[in-house]
Amino acid sequence: MSDTTPTPPTTPSATTPDRTGPAAPAGPSAHRRALITWLAVYPTITLALGLLGPVMTDLPLPLRTLILTAVVVPVAAYALIPLLMKANAAFGRRAGGAIRPIA
Repeated sequence: MSDTTPTPPTTPSATTPDRTGPAAPAGPSAHRRALITWLAVYPTITLALGLLGPVMTDLPLPLRTLILTAVVVPVAAYALIPLLMKANAAFGRRAGGAIRPIA
């Protein structure tokens, strides 16, 4: 005699990812992210050096670097890079998702 107990239907659990939703949009390429990072870091370093450089001339180089990075990294990471990433996404939507070559 065979066992005829029905198996319960499977439902997604809290640990199983739902694969039916929309795919997450792809982020910018590594080259675009590098450019965005550079566009945030270069002006921030230039401004910080212009403002803090004269004040820190007597400090040892490692301490000047520590102070400079303590200012630049948070400004770039929490303010400028997210702002530039949003601008990049808006530019991508406006350009139809891709940069069109100049012909």
